[in-house]
Amino acid sequence: MLIVRLSARCYPTENRDKVENAIKSIFPDSIVEGDDPIHATASSIEVFSELLKRQRIRDAARAVLRRGIINGATIFRLNKQVATVGKVSFSQEGHALGDLEVTFESDDIDALIESVAPDTRRMDAS
Repeated sequence: MLIVRLSARCYPTENRDKVENAIKSIFPDSIVEGDDPIHATASSIEVFSELLKRQRIRDAARAVLRRGIINGATIFRLNKQVATVGKVSFSQEGHALGDLEVTFESDDIDALIESVAPDTRRMDAS
């Protein structure tokens, strides 16, 4: 079973609806709550996976997702401003307006990562 948890600060200079739209552009089935921080849960990563494929960043995503594995989950950050336009950009360091903090929890985190971000070098070889 997959659970997606998201969290984002909503600073006074930001519009809450835009932050919510940033979350929903990547995880459209998200249920969003709170004002600051904003919390969301989702159960589908289809759009996220499709964006990785379309943007041709599956190998980079695979590395980020693997690096974030802790106890059956993977934790990573996405650039909140880039998400507002429906694109995925992983954050390694904090941004002025903050990031979307994302956690994928799964019974088999390795299989989940393989399905979302397969090794494209291996795919090209077959």
